[in-house]
Amino acid sequence: MSANVGMIDRVVRLVLGLILISQVFYGLQTPFGWLGAVLVATSVFSFCPVYRILGLRTNGS
Repeated sequence: MSANVGMIDRVVRLVLGLILISQVFYGLQTPFGWLGAVLVATSVFSFCPVYRILGLRTNGS
């Protein structure tokens, strides 16, 4: 599992993920919080399985 998510991508994923998770508790109350949890996890681990399947890398290496 090598890192394939760059810093800007990580920050965007983290912010969007936290927004989606907060919507579960305070806003729309839809199941999109699960998508937010996935975005936060991929941000924390710097690895996106979809990027790996597609052969994408945003970390510059």
